[in-house]
Amino acid sequence: MRERIFLVLAIGVFLLGCTSDNSVDCPEDYSGVLMVSEEKMVGEWVLIAITAEDEVDLSDDSEDNPSTDIFAQYSECQRDGAYVFTTNRGYTFKQGLKADNCERTVDLSGTWQLVGSTLSLVGSCNIQNLAIEFNDDNSAFVFKENFNITDTNGSSIQTEVSFTYSLQQ
Repeated sequence: MRERIFLVLAIGVFLLGCTSDNSVDCPEDYSGVLMVSEEKMVGEWVLIAITAEDEVDLSDDSEDNPSTDIFAQYSECQRDGAYVFTTNRGYTFKQGLKADNCERTVDLSGTWQLVGSTLSLVGSCNIQNLAIEFNDDNSAFVFKENFNITDTNGSSIQTEVSFTYSLQQ
């Protein structure tokens, strides 16, 4: 389940249109000069928090200790996530590449744009639109998604999960 959250987060699975010859019509890459309102996205944004609206127990420690702090229950590899947004509209998302001995890693790239509070990412023939909220000084942003999380007891909990990223200076 832990990896699923990141895969949904990183890839954003959406239905794709097909032409009559059964080829896939991929969304076009974003291009062009950044708008002034988009310049705040340029840089490396590191994952610093994952919280759930409802308490869940993901730690396989033989204790019943549910928490809304998903980030604290994750391994170092799962907490190692970062976006890099560039001025030429390129982006990368990497997970588990800086931590040691990670079995599952993610290394995605594509293009991006920010319109109002919607961050749009195009990559691997997919488009993902994230409704993001910045803090007051634009040094962190949050987006939320609904997930069915299976806890250590096998119970499925539907809850809203918030992902917080901080701009690295």
